[in-house]
Order: sequence, then C-alpha cells, then structure tokens
Amino acid sequence: MEEITAAVQSHMDQVADLFEGLSAELRKQWNAGPQGGKFVDPVLAFVHAVDWTEPWLITLIVFHIILLILAITTRKSSNFQMGLFLGALAGVYFAETINYHLSRNWKKFAGQNYFDPHGVFLSNMWSGPLLVISTIILINTLITLSQLIVKWKKAELKHRARMSREKNE
Repeated sequence: MEEITAAVQSHMDQVADLFEGLSAELRKQWNAGPQGGKFVDPVLAFVHAVDWTEPWLITLIVFHIILLILAITTRKSSNFQMGLFLGALAGVYFAETINYHLSRNWKKFAGQNYFDPHGVFLSNMWSGPLLVISTIILINTLITLSQLIVKWKKAELKHRARMSREKNE
C-alpha cells in the first residue's frame, strides 16, 4: 500500500511541477515586452489600426449584437434556432467571397482597405462573432436535447412501471 501511495504522490508532484512550469511560461509570454507581450501587442495593434467610428463598422457590430440577442431570446424555438445556426455558418462559409468583393470595392464605404488577401480582418470582425453565436446556439441545442432525453426516459420508466403493475394485478 505504501508503494502505491508513494507512486501517487510522485505522480502528483510531477503534475504540480508541469502546471507550475506552464503557468510560469504563460505569465512570461503574457507580460513580455513593454506593452504587454506576444498576445496583447497584436490585439492592441489591431484595435488602434481600425477606425471604429466608420458607419459600416458600427452597423456590423450592431448586426452581431442583434444576432446574439436573437439567438438568446429565441432559445426555445428550435426551428428558428436551426435556421439562425445555418445562416451564421453560411456567413462564415462565404467569408472568403465576401472578403474578395469588399477588397475590390472598399473605397465606396470605408476610409481604408481593411480587406487583405488572407482575410484576417474579416475573420475577426465577421466570422469570429458568427462562430461565437453558432457555438451558443449549438450549446443551447445540446442542453435542450439532453433535457428531452431525460424527459423521454422518465416517461418510458413510468410507462414500464404502469405496465408492470397492470400485469401483476
């Protein structure tokens, strides 16, 4: 028994050392550099490079907020949720085509060309929020399905109990 306890304790010490090393590395990466590190610097650069007062950007943000509110308020309507889910995923699917057309016509609606060939800006501002909304819908659907399975199983057990009682009488 002492050997098992010693082995478990040794394993726990190794896991603790791994977590301490990982934690130290993450802190080092996060705090590296004068502005905050390898993660914070690109985010700050992105935020400062965008003119957030442009009407089309404000409209895009409001659009995503409305979709999020719609996804939350219609959580009981599975048909509407599936339509919204498929629409959001279609928006992500066509992001490359959207980026191509927006990069060709950016002078008509934007102050600068945000639409690079790799689609980084559109991925962050269009696909990212749509994927978050899709994930929320998917989680809601899984919760609803699990509740339905529990309800179904309870009804099945009640039915079996009733049938068993009737058979015994």
